Parts: sequence; C-alpha cells; structure tokens
Amino acid sequence: MYQLRINDLTTDQFLSNYWQKKPLLIKGGFQNFVDPIEPEELAGLAMEETIESRLITNHNDDWQAYHGPFEDFSRLTDTNSTLLVQAVDHWHPDAAQLIEPFRFIPNWRIDDLMISYSTPGGGVGPHLDQYDVFIIQGQGKRHWRVGMPDPSLKQFAQNKSLLQVEQFEALIDAVLEPGDILYIPPGCPHEGYAVENALNYSVGFRAPDQKDLISNFADYLIDHELGNKRYSDPNLFKPDSVGLISEDEIDTVQKLMKDLLEDRSTFKHWFGTMISQPKHDMDLAPLDEPLHCEELVEYLASAETVVRAGGVRSVYQITPEQILLSINGETYRLPLTSLAGVKLLTDENSFTVSQIKNALNCVEFMKTFTKLISEGTYYLQEGDEFE
Repeated sequence: MYQLRINDLTTDQFLSNYWQKKPLLIKGGFQNFVDPIEPEELAGLAMEETIESRLITNHNDDWQAYHGPFEDFSRLTDTNSTLLVQAVDHWHPDAAQLIEPFRFIPNWRIDDLMISYSTPGGGVGPHLDQYDVFIIQGQGKRHWRVGMPDPSLKQFAQNKSLLQVEQFEALIDAVLEPGDILYIPPGCPHEGYAVENALNYSVGFRAPDQKDLISNFADYLIDHELGNKRYSDPNLFKPDSVGLISEDEIDTVQKLMKDLLEDRSTFKHWFGTMISQPKHDMDLAPLDEPLHCEELVEYLASAETVVRAGGVRSVYQITPEQILLSINGETYRLPLTSLAGVKLLTDENSFTVSQIKNALNCVEFMKTFTKLISEGTYYLQEGDEFE
C-alpha cells in the first residue's frame, strides 16, 4: 500500500550512511500520501481502557500531561495541544500498513506505531529518545528541529511524565508536509510543533538496555529453574587476610555467571521469548472453540488468505538441531525442515492458504500453527485484499 522512497538512496546506502549515525529528512518519502486514520478515529481509540494514550498541552509555557483513557476531549483545545496514542498498529489494520515499508529493519527491532494529532503550536517540547524512529507527516504541517547527539545537553522534567532537554543546535530545521518522513537516531535532540492541525505517525524501534536484559534473563532462569550451579572452592587455602575477596575468587564468581550467558541454547531460547513479548495489549479474537489438528485443513479451506494480527511479534532463530520460533513471548521448537513455513509466519504480514499447505506436512509445525490460529494471533481473511 505504501511505497517508501528514501530520497535517492537505496536501503543499503541509508543503513550504511544514516542508520544510528545521523538524522535524515526524507522529502516525499510516501508519494501522494493518504492518511489511514481520521483524527476522530484516533480520539475513539484514546477512549479505550486497554489502549495507552496521553494528552499534552503547553499553554503559556505551562506544560501539562494527562493520561487516558479519556471520556471527553475538552483539554484538546484549538491550539497548543497534542493527543498521542500508542501501539495503534495493534488495533487499526489500515494504520498498521505504515510499518510494512520499514521492514528492511529486522522484525525484533520494530516496536510499534504511535500516532499523534496536534493543534497549531502543539507538541511535546524538545526531548531525547533512546531509540530510532521514523516520523511520517500526515495531514497538515509540522515544524521540526533535529540536532546531533550532545552529551552536554541537560535534561529536566516539566512534570512527572514529561522529560525535556534544553535548547540545541539544529542540523535539520524544516516544515514537513504530507508524505515527508523524518528519521531520528537515538540520542538526537528534537522538537516538533504543529503549524496547522496535523497527524503524525511514529514508527519506533526497540533498544533494550543492559539492566533490562540482565533483569529479564534472571527472571527467565528463575521461571525455568535454571542457573542452580553454586559457587565452590575445593582448592581453598588459608588467606593472609580473611577480610579480602581475592582476584581468583572474583574470577570464579564471574565465570559462574558468564557460563550461563555463554550457554547458547539457553540464551537463544530466552532472547526469542523475551524480545517477542508485546508491550501493549492487542485486539486478538481467539476462536470460540480451539481447533484440533485434524480440523485445521478443513478450517483453512474456508478462506484464501491467512493474516497476522496487528502487533503480533514473530521472529525465529536457527540452531544446528532445530528452529526456535518465538511469537508473542512463547517459543516453539520446530524441525529445520519447517523453515519455509516459519518464514511465512515471520516474514510476511499475510500469505495464502495454498502457500502454507506444504508446511502442514510437518506434524510439529501443524500443531503450532493450529494453536496460533486458535489463539487469534493469525486469522483467516476472505479474498486477497491483504496480499
């Protein structure tokens, strides 16, 4: 539906010269851009309890942030107001199509689609993000300033939920029009204010930090009753000082911990499980009665296309013995012969029933796919409108 043009660059040139290096203004990135959602629809999503939303106002330099769900939009005034809704791709199939052109970035790195609606002067102020983002201009216009990373810039809190940064020197200073796209790497200060009523679409990316990774890995070990090997020192000798922790003892403790991290099988199973966990609720529709494997082929015959539900995170890894397929925080072990079917589940947003048929000859894959269909993470669609 949306064809991405990165100025005169190929995706390889963009990745080599700009990705996580410097910001880029992409004029006319989407030609003849048509908004997939109306502001009224966005407001409707912000009224739902299961959808994360915020409303930010900046009247007379008095910054205020309000969290949804919202019963009314009296605070969304004619000027200096912004409504932001997170993970719209989980709930709005048409809007979710905006993520597809950016899938030259691996699936596990893509986070979600945030959409904002701003009245003139509306924005969230100058700030930093620690992740990559593509910001697509929809209807209206927005003035953006973007700078390069500067460790000397001071951050400060306007209130408990709105962290901003002091003014910065801009590398990009431009007004974006419908179809223009702004790429901003991590740590680049930026600010955008609506020139007129405007919709903006932000395709964000995941970038877990060390403490999050270590914490989640520890939880995984606990949940799976792993990491039970204890410290031991069979070659202990009487020390000169009983209060000293020796370098050898530190080495032993560090190795005890590193051995777990270097267990490739455990590490890959954990990482796929962790990184495929969605951070937001999803609009899934499980079947009223779970399918049995023997019912799957007949069930698939009722439609032409299988669609991955919005927001479903699906990735895979290959080991010498098997494929680890991770979908929404659950990892399945499949034989290497099921690779073609696994690629359909992870690489494609939709595929035809005929494309998946051969993969169903593998019993393990068939069982997994039956479970996924029953859970609503994949569902049937009449016709080929999603192909």
